[in-house]
Amino acid sequence: MRIGHGYDAHRFEAGKPLVLGGVKISHDYGLLAHSDGDVLLHALCDALLGSIGEGDIGQHFPDSSDDYANIDSRVLLRHVYALVQQKGFKLGNADLTIIAQAPKLSPYLNKMALYIAKDLNSDASQINIKATTTEGMGFAGRKEGIEAHAVVIVVSAR
Repeated sequence: MRIGHGYDAHRFEAGKPLVLGGVKISHDYGLLAHSDGDVLLHALCDALLGSIGEGDIGQHFPDSSDDYANIDSRVLLRHVYALVQQKGFKLGNADLTIIAQAPKLSPYLNKMALYIAKDLNSDASQINIKATTTEGMGFAGRKEGIEAHAVVIVVSAR
């Protein structure tokens, strides 16, 4: 068994769609990023990469490469999970937290878990997603952006 932790944050930008956990969310702002800006999946990718000692998402998908411009982060997640499997591991479970003052995310959490479970060849019961606010504190509390944390356990697939 191995454990990994990931974190990501992006600022809001007008005129972009908001995507979290692979789900398009109705909101006035999206997230500024080279890819689709899905902070939840980016944190999850970092946690998975950390669990197998493979660095971070920026090393595998640099923002200096046009290959990843506006890419769907679910594509990145599936690539990262292929690396996890190549190393002889599979997902035990993932515990994910989204920190955002707005928008309200609870209506979208189950769909996010289903998408992530599909991309990780797992059952949705292995994916736990929570959303919280910061009670108005910090950049997320001032509605400047969104952040996410991910903790994963991977277990031997053998």
